[in-house]
Amino acid sequence: MLNHRSAIASLLLAAAPFAGALVPTVLTSTAHAQDLTPRAGPQTQDIALVGIDAYTVDREVITDACVVFSKGKITRVGPRAQIQPPTGAKLINLAQPDGKRLRAYPGLFAPFTTMGLEEIQAIKPSRDTAETGAISPEALAFVAVNPDTWFLPVARSNGVLLFGTFPTGNSIPGRASVISADGWTNEDLALKPEAGLVVQWPNVRVVRARWMDLSDDEQQKRITESQDRINGAFRQAQAYLAAKAADPASVKTDLRWESMRKVFPEFLPPTAPSTQKPKPPELPTFITAQEYDQILSALAFAKHFGLRPVIVGGRDAHLAAEQLKAAGAAVIIDTVKEIPRRDDAPYNANFNLPARLKALGVAFTIASGEETAHERNLPYMAALAVAHGLSEPDALRAITLSAAEILGVADRVGSLTEGKDATLIITDGSPLEIRTRTLAAYIDGRPIDLTNKQTVLAERYREKYRQMNEQKNQPKPDGAAPAQEKPR
Repeated sequence: MLNHRSAIASLLLAAAPFAGALVPTVLTSTAHAQDLTPRAGPQTQDIALVGIDAYTVDREVITDACVVFSKGKITRVGPRAQIQPPTGAKLINLAQPDGKRLRAYPGLFAPFTTMGLEEIQAIKPSRDTAETGAISPEALAFVAVNPDTWFLPVARSNGVLLFGTFPTGNSIPGRASVISADGWTNEDLALKPEAGLVVQWPNVRVVRARWMDLSDDEQQKRITESQDRINGAFRQAQAYLAAKAADPASVKTDLRWESMRKVFPEFLPPTAPSTQKPKPPELPTFITAQEYDQILSALAFAKHFGLRPVIVGGRDAHLAAEQLKAAGAAVIIDTVKEIPRRDDAPYNANFNLPARLKALGVAFTIASGEETAHERNLPYMAALAVAHGLSEPDALRAITLSAAEILGVADRVGSLTEGKDATLIITDGSPLEIRTRTLAAYIDGRPIDLTNKQTVLAERYREKYRQMNEQKNQPKPDGAAPAQEKPR
């Protein structure tokens, strides 16, 4: 199995003349993890992948396809018989001797993570998910991302190439970013540095669980304080932006409130014609909310300020489907693998939430709901939704194109479409199947090394036991046969 994967990867990496010098062959014993190896350089030669099935996501599957990309962009996708690769392109025939075809998919997209912002949760200096203070909209996630994190190569080895990375922890912790899985610096990783503002909306109902040590009155006081803090920040930002629009010369620039400009509707100066309508918000506001009444409260808050809401969490989103659709709000589901919170709920209340939202016509994407170290499990959360009613094409869309649409990068990634970035994976089956192997990956047309710390350690210990067996089976100096191991 490993030899097959290494052979396929070697063939794909050979597509670029620099690959042999910079990118080690996948799963060789001398390979290092991402933090020790050079990143892939820009695509310098046109590449044509043939003899594969292209799962485009935005249209039907193309069997025996040809996928051509040049300078990091997909230029042609279609049946092999109808596409002539450009002159000088590197032709990579991936047809298999047994007649089975490998598959090409767009890179999988984890829409809600802290990728790059934390390394070891128990060690505070390795965590950079939150700023000091409850209101910090000026904080931008990609600025704090560690491009040498161990977790990027682990995730991308399972086909996860794109991430929405979110600041967490405070009422308004900052702005989310979209990053890719390969780059030398933060700027290299950033696909969309500013994807939207993050708001941690508080619970609106007191908790009466055995672990809660606060009284109802104290809980309600804290809920009110948190809501007032968020509303106050938005009112200040609104007032500042209105004043800035009316008289920009006399209003001193405040970076905190300037960072919120794109989540509000356009602020028109008083001299604007009465017929001119303000533009809608350029960026969404990601509001964390799980419970039904919490979601309704968050939607009311968004409506009051004219925001474009995206609900993050959404455990009870199916109960608020009509309100979500009326607000044009999408949902980032991060609870698929969780057990129900209510005693009277069916066991699969969270497992089938994606299927229920699909039936109700609510836009959604699926997050892993895992700790950062386990983002590689993203496709299996989508697979769990398939086991409980969601179709496989819809599940695949949920972790590719839908994620790209909700985070505002669908013009570049999310599907195998001409004109989009050549960010894709080659697999030997559906990525939702746990037995499927990701054989190769490209980001912006660059062949990506799929080794990581775990694969290097696996090779190390295979070599250890190979040598031990070899020594054990060697004849003794006197010519006697090697000792037989006694049965236990």
